[in-house]
Amino acid sequence: MSGHLLEARGLTKRYFARVGLRREPLLAVDGVSLHVDAGETLGLVGESGCGKSTLGRALLRLEAPTAGEVFFDGRRVDRESMRSLRREMQMVFQDAGAALDPRLTLGESVAEGLDIHRLCKTRGERRERVAALMERVGLEPSWMERYPHELSGGQRQRAGIARALAVEPRFLVCDEPVSALDVSAQAQVLALLAALQAELGLSYLFIAHDLAAVRQVSRRLAVMYLGRVVETGPAEEVLRHPLHPYTRALIEAAPIPDPRRARARQTRGVRGEAPSPLRLPSGCAYALRCPWAAEACARARPELRGEGGHLAACPRAFEGS
Repeated sequence: MSGHLLEARGLTKRYFARVGLRREPLLAVDGVSLHVDAGETLGLVGESGCGKSTLGRALLRLEAPTAGEVFFDGRRVDRESMRSLRREMQMVFQDAGAALDPRLTLGESVAEGLDIHRLCKTRGERRERVAALMERVGLEPSWMERYPHELSGGQRQRAGIARALAVEPRFLVCDEPVSALDVSAQAQVLALLAALQAELGLSYLFIAHDLAAVRQVSRRLAVMYLGRVVETGPAEEVLRHPLHPYTRALIEAAPIPDPRRARARQTRGVRGEAPSPLRLPSGCAYALRCPWAAEACARARPELRGEGGHLAACPRAFEGS
């Protein structure tokens, strides 16, 4: 085996959408291969609808993949093995308010995993474990009797993180965990995730569309477009020297705090609309929006290639190199 903590090989998720009287296939995730090593964070970025969240759910078999394989610590992840692996792999959802049952107190929500996996022998032990988890994520243990609507968005997200940590996982899929929070709460949750990783040795797949957040927490980066990874490599290398034109467009579209620099910026990010995932072109899916597009781009779908772990699915990125 590869030695990676988590590895996906050719992971594909296909849905069927009704178009008139027909059911048409829709590829949400199209042959994605990636890995996450122990103790590291892989950032996954891309526009809304590119398949990031579906990929994260497929890795944990919250959505059954249509094709491909996932391995965790050398074990193939399938329906049978997922029962024993569920404790190892957990998810932090984007909308903590929706992820927490409004009918349950925070203590009951955090304790769900403990109850399912029968990790506590007595009610006293259960209460102690929940109090310790809440304290670890920066919540008052006395809040165990509160309900989700009594907390702020940042506090609800902390409770969601506590619930994920209850079963002592090694790998977390963080699905846009700060996108619904204000700036100060975002910074606090990102700092919490970094501290937990350092303390517990956790590995993260950090899904986001905010490049600033991804840069802060990720060692490596994968850029996704219409179900495929189009660039991957060390995070600073990808952000400083992007190879794929889509990655460049995402970076150019990112907000700049300085108004003068923002006004002076010539480029305006990603052009036009993405093609329908029901009618993808036969060649490069980005060709219709790409300033580098050539006739050959419409004929063949490019594969990832490059050196030193920095890969891109665009032959023109390497012209003259």
